[in-house]
Amino acid sequence: MNTSLVIISGPTASGKSDLALAVAEKLDGTIINADSMQVYRDLAILTNRPSVSETVRAVHQLYGILDGASICSAARWRKMALKEIFAAAKQGRLPICVGGTGLYLRTLIQGLAAIPDIPESVRRAARARHEELGGKAFHAELAARDPGTVERLHMNDRQRLIRAWEVLEATGQGLSEWQKQGTPHEGLAAAGVRLAMIVLMPPREALYGACDTRFHRMMEDGLLDEVRALDTRGLDPSLPIMKAVGLRELLRYCHGETSLEEAVFRAQLVTRRYAKRQMTWLRHQLDSGEMESMVIEALYENIQLPEVFSFLDRFLLTSGGRKV
Repeated sequence: MNTSLVIISGPTASGKSDLALAVAEKLDGTIINADSMQVYRDLAILTNRPSVSETVRAVHQLYGILDGASICSAARWRKMALKEIFAAAKQGRLPICVGGTGLYLRTLIQGLAAIPDIPESVRRAARARHEELGGKAFHAELAARDPGTVERLHMNDRQRLIRAWEVLEATGQGLSEWQKQGTPHEGLAAAGVRLAMIVLMPPREALYGACDTRFHRMMEDGLLDEVRALDTRGLDPSLPIMKAVGLRELLRYCHGETSLEEAVFRAQLVTRRYAKRQMTWLRHQLDSGEMESMVIEALYENIQLPEVFSFLDRFLLTSGGRKV
């Protein structure tokens, strides 16, 4: 029997988590996190993790489950997400993945390239080479050998650059070439999962206003104290948690390098830019024929929920007989 899965995505501050909660309450769903920052226990305010009251209203999974000192790759998340998807379905609940991390969603839907395990000796050598050259020179050297991969990576993205180097060294083939091969047998369709995707794509000015308003609310909720607490841990700046949107700007204020007004302004700016990138990625995904999709050109507060439930009613009736 097919498993039905609903993915709710959209740019940051669009209200996708609110929509997921409304759907979960209506359809007895389990909400599964697909945000690369919300998997960490740290920075609950900055990452806008669901509140305690929200988690009481519906089952939430994969939120705040890892320490900030750990690394959650897309592969690691996918394995956890699939476990939760099938567990929810077995319990008679509707699995609802919600998040805006494009890499996570693409990995979930399409599967992973079958890259061989990398020997530990190669991993150590890659880290040592990065340490020897520094980010800029390492990026340039890798670009000369694997331009298809490196063109998508910033020279400060230590984790992904080292991963690309490891794959190239161990297999003789660039990471981008492995990813092009794909693994259809590991995609959702091959696993018997029927997918519907709801995407929030609000007008840009409304979205930017929501980003700014939410950031001010975060500040009122104690965001600076949260940032200072993380700073005291002295974590490696290359860890994923340290790349949370807006964190670097607030850390500069905490270190006395800028004013609070400037830090907030810059943090809001990078948040809006991140939202723009998310919208661009989502538009490209909607061209795929692998899913039924509904695009909502509004923030959550302006959504007509009966239209959403009508869409889900049609999807669920054709994917296994479940009724709304």
